Amino acid sequence: MQMIRIPQSIYQRMIEHAQKEWPLECCGILGGQGETVQKAFELQNSEKSSVRFSMLPLEQLRTFEEIEKGSMEMIAVYHSHPHTISFPSEIDVKCAYDPKLTWVILSLKGKENPVVHAFKIDKEAIYMEGINVIEEGSSEVLNTERQ
Repeated sequence: MQMIRIPQSIYQRMIEHAQKEWPLECCGILGGQGETVQKAFELQNSEKSSVRFSMLPLEQLRTFEEIEKGSMEMIAVYHSHPHTISFPSEIDVKCAYDPKLTWVILSLKGKENPVVHAFKIDKEAIYMEGINVIEEGSSEVLNTERQ
């Protein structure tokens, strides 16, 4: 199973972003190198919906420019499911345009106990990916496969 490595502070920030936007879906992009996330970019959900998200093209462009300036690559897209489980919806599968990209989904169905999972989404299948939450500036794993 492939693993995405997310620093503790970024992992926490994604959860806080999802909680702040609740009951609507939040969305963002994770930049980094290899499988390791170095920066989270919170984007606005232009859909203002609790069941789907869309990122404004200009915000995406600015994010891609910043990722490139930082010698990073886009590793993942993250978004929340405010009322459903942490698994790709039919809409998520339809919108997954790159099977190499990781999709991180934060479920706030149990609002006080967020569940975060990562996936690779192909048109034929959905593959679960592990999440390693790492300490800042370290290769040490704090918690593997967060639930």
